[in-house]
Amino acid sequence: MAVKIRLTRRGRKKRVNYDVIVADSRSPRDGRLIEKLGTYNPLSNPATIVLNEEKTLDWLLKGAQPTDTVKRILSYKGIMLKKHLQIGVLKGAITQEAADAKFEEWLKGKESAITSKVDSLARKKADEAKARLEAEKKVNEAKAEALRQKNKVAEPEPEVVETPEEAVAEAAETVENAEVEEAAEVVETPASVETTEEAPKVEEEKVEEVKAEAATEEPKAEESPVAEAPAADEAEEEEKK
Repeated sequence: MAVKIRLTRRGRKKRVNYDVIVADSRSPRDGRLIEKLGTYNPLSNPATIVLNEEKTLDWLLKGAQPTDTVKRILSYKGIMLKKHLQIGVLKGAITQEAADAKFEEWLKGKESAITSKVDSLARKKADEAKARLEAEKKVNEAKAEALRQKNKVAEPEPEVVETPEEAVAEAAETVENAEVEEAAEVVETPASVETTEEAPKVEEEKVEEVKAEAATEEPKAEESPVAEAPAADEAEEEEKK
């Protein structure tokens, strides 16, 4: 009987999971299985593989043929290498201790590679989450700023309502300012009055000077005729003589 090691699907859509089974190669896809060897979950990163390695190796040594997908899974787990080493032991080409040492060495390298991959994936996931958080934060800040600007434009400026105390204080200030201005005007007006009064005094002084000059000139004019009159009388008396 030809036996195959293959996958059988189970689980709902987009949450698929597979079982690694041993079945007759002539049986249908959902037909009767011989034995279940493990599970395979391709949705995780890296893929999750759980196998019974001893039973799987036993079936391989018995001649069971794995499908291509199952063969890659078995190579990933090192079962195909273990089969190759075990065949060498059975043929006497290598001792069991040497085969086990080689498998352990390969297994350590594989585990370190898997661990480094898991760590790199974790770091990448953390970096992506951080970048996504920062981008979301920037978007939220931009939205908040736009909303503030919108509210700032939409909201009217509040009217300033003066309290009675403020109104009284402003009225007192206006009254004080008015009194100060009136006092300044009163102080400035006497100077202007004095200047206006000084101008008539100057004019009066000029008029008095003109009158004084005229008075001094009139006596001189009167004196000259008086002085000439005796001379005329003397001439008349000489003619009579």
